[in-house]
Amino acid sequence: MARLILFNKPYGVLSQFTDRTGRPTLAQWISVPQVYPAGRLDRDSEGLLLLTDSGPWQAFISDPRHALGKTYWVQVEGEPDAATLRALTEGVALRDGRTRPARVRRMDPPTGLWPREPPVRRRRHIPDCWLEITLHEGRNRQVRRMTAAVGHPTLRLIRYRIGSWTLDGLAPGEQRLLTLPPRPAATRKRRQR
Repeated sequence: MARLILFNKPYGVLSQFTDRTGRPTLAQWISVPQVYPAGRLDRDSEGLLLLTDSGPWQAFISDPRHALGKTYWVQVEGEPDAATLRALTEGVALRDGRTRPARVRRMDPPTGLWPREPPVRRRRHIPDCWLEITLHEGRNRQVRRMTAAVGHPTLRLIRYRIGSWTLDGLAPGEQRLLTLPPRPAATRKRRQR
């Protein structure tokens, strides 16, 4: 059996186990030996990070060809109008090419959301709002670059879901250990041919 850890990565923690400069890493939170992140989550982002001891599962989760949607709760500066939301949905031109279509909707602030340390900056005369964005690709800092490109910089970014796995029931720094078959079903079928 393969092991899978669902981890609610706190703000400021690197998605790796070592850092030469002494910044907080996964080593301070994850004590299960020989597990590795399946994908990354930036230091200034929070939320769901999956770790596994299985190479096939790590590849399956990380590879965009398997279409595991990644859903983010994104607090942005300003209040995007319908045209801006449509632009995010249809794809945004970035320096490394146009993004694939995404699912985007306005949402109420997440209920039960933990405070972030340091807190998100507030501007008295500039409103903010929350968006739910689901991507099926994983470019470097993609959500932040997309919202900036349409004029609504990201203030806070929380990954809520990867595929069918969610943050539900996990406070920052908490983890849940699951066991999985040795290989994902999609790769088992391919090998049987």
